[in-house]
Amino acid sequence: MSDAPRARVFVTDCDHGSVAIERRIVEEAGLGLELRQCRTEAEVAGACRDADGLIVQYAPITRAVLAALPRCRVVVRYGVGTDTVDVDAATDLSVAVCNVPDYGVEEVSDHALALLLALARCIVTLDRAVRGGDWSLASTPDVRRLRGRLLGLVGLGRIGRAVARKALALGLEVVAHDPAAPAPEPGVTLVGFDELLARSDFVSLHAPLVPATRHLFDDAAFRRMKPGAFLVNTARGGLVDTDALTRALADGRLAGAGIDVLEEEPIAPGHPLLDQPNCLLTPHAGWFSQDAFAELKTKAAEEAVAVLTGAAPRYCLNPQVLEPGRGGG
Repeated sequence: MSDAPRARVFVTDCDHGSVAIERRIVEEAGLGLELRQCRTEAEVAGACRDADGLIVQYAPITRAVLAALPRCRVVVRYGVGTDTVDVDAATDLSVAVCNVPDYGVEEVSDHALALLLALARCIVTLDRAVRGGDWSLASTPDVRRLRGRLLGLVGLGRIGRAVARKALALGLEVVAHDPAAPAPEPGVTLVGFDELLARSDFVSLHAPLVPATRHLFDDAAFRRMKPGAFLVNTARGGLVDTDALTRALADGRLAGAGIDVLEEEPIAPGHPLLDQPNCLLTPHAGWFSQDAFAELKTKAAEEAVAVLTGAAPRYCLNPQVLEPGRGGG
């Protein structure tokens, strides 16, 4: 039997309360797992120097960090987005980068539609009225019928397609803008961004956060939206300029917004967005269910194990680094 030390997976940071699921999967594969609560580049570089693989939640994995981890062969991000990981640097250093793109598709699409329905039916306003002793409908003159209204989806990946299927079942008409979409979902029409803004009664965001999409929804975009439209964002906070959103709600350009993700989380106490009664806010909860939580942790650990044991990972973003004969970083 080989006396070589077993490979180790370091969880750089995790606010899940436990890494028992990850530990079981990693240790069953004959590897070791250690939890290091690192938040900065310097902390990751110092605490994870001996890691063969990383599972990351929020910690920044930059070129400098990767260069300081000579043993590291894989970085796995809890979740879909990998904007905190320098994928190009990882590729240069022959480090595989994996994510878990499909763990919360049903949850996020359900959450987006829940926000849309709550806005259209004035659910929160009605609840507050009843609790205040008002059993009339005076507080909700603008309740909307969904059937026949137009939903515009910005992004038509896994989650966008799931929203489309569910929205069509509710009687909404659906258009989408996604330059990367190979083909529309059945029943969905692909349109340009400006057309989507001008026509949609509801706009729901399902795009990744990349330089081209940061602040995609700014003052100019809100001015181009159909007057009285609603915005729903369960994707990435940086897609929306928070100050511009606040202005659009305050001056009535938007009838309302359902926001699960923000540029800065948690939102600062006293932020003017909190004073907008037509804005529903949830704490980046769209992804969450007990089922999705377990699936996320399981798949993240399985990706790390796959790379470190020579198996094929399911969700590698730079599979070229796994080609035979390519040296480690």
